[in-house]
Formats: sequence, C-alpha cells, structure tokens
Amino acid sequence: MSTILQNIAKQIELTPAEELLFLSKTEVQTFKAKSILHSSGLVCKNSYFVNSGVLRSFSINDNIVEHILTFACAGWWISDMYSLLSQKPGTLFIEVLDDAEVVILSKENQEILYREIPKLERFFRILIENSLVANQERLMDNLSLSAEERFEKFQKKFGDLQHKIPQKQIASYIGVTPEFFSKMKSRLLRK
Repeated sequence: MSTILQNIAKQIELTPAEELLFLSKTEVQTFKAKSILHSSGLVCKNSYFVNSGVLRSFSINDNIVEHILTFACAGWWISDMYSLLSQKPGTLFIEVLDDAEVVILSKENQEILYREIPKLERFFRILIENSLVANQERLMDNLSLSAEERFEKFQKKFGDLQHKIPQKQIASYIGVTPEFFSKMKSRLLRK
C-alpha cells in the first residue's frame, strides 16, 4: 500500500475502488532540493503529501528575514492553508529542502473527491483540526517557553531532521537569531 493511502487509513477506511479513484486524482512528482512548490503572493492550488525528502513553509518579512512556519517530512502534508482554503493570494513559500518525492492533490481534485468519496471530507477535516491544534500549541510555546525549551520540543517533534537542515533554519523555526542559536547550542553541549 502506498504511503499516502497508509496515511489516510489512519483516519478512515477506503474501499479498493475508492483508493484507485483517490490515486487517480493525485500526481506524484520528484523535486530537487531548493525547488519552490508555491510562492508568496500566489493563490495556492495544491496540497502536498511528502513520500520522501523534506519540505518547509516560510514567509519573508520586509527586512528579508525568513520565518519558518513548519517542516514536512515523509508522511506529512503541507500547504499554504490560508490561501488554499480562501483561494486568496498567500503569504507562504513552500520549498524542497532535501530531494523529495511528493504527491500533489489539487484543490479542484480535492473538491471532486469530496463529492465522490464523502468520507474524505472527514479525513481532511481531521488534518485541518490537527494542524490548528499544532499551530495553537506552537504559538503558546513561542509565548511561554524559553528558546532552549522550544529547541527541545523541536528535537522531539522532528528527530533527526536537525542533522539534515541548516542550523539557521532551526533558529528561524524556534524564533531566535542564528547567532543566539549557535551560542545556545554550545551552552547546551557543555552541560
């Protein structure tokens, strides 16, 4: 069974015919590192499921500083949710960090699947609810935890990812400058 079907099976059960219909509405593509799948200012037309590799979503402020919203590893979904749901121009970039194989589900095909396989609405509702909970938790962590505590949570959530991505991206994710992050890591290693 494909990874995406295993992901869906965690929440809902599809018949073999429904699985085939679902797969017929998706497209699998491979991307090299540094490929941009979605750009800020454009309307997001797709959700992306990561079969392999690593993606990230981020914004860039007026001072050309990147702010990483999330990373997506194998088995994770990623999109500019605001733009995808509202069909208004988004604020996020989605970039491939490590060569990736990605399943692409267009908004248009997702709507078709909702009509053809209504239980998929439940699956995507659960994904959106989980995303909302994770974003609220991250916001509260940024307001109440120290940088060290946020880094510990990053390590628990993303495991070995810290060895695959630049340290400045981890710093951005936990909300500190690369210089502060470097000093903090040195201090943690000495403990």
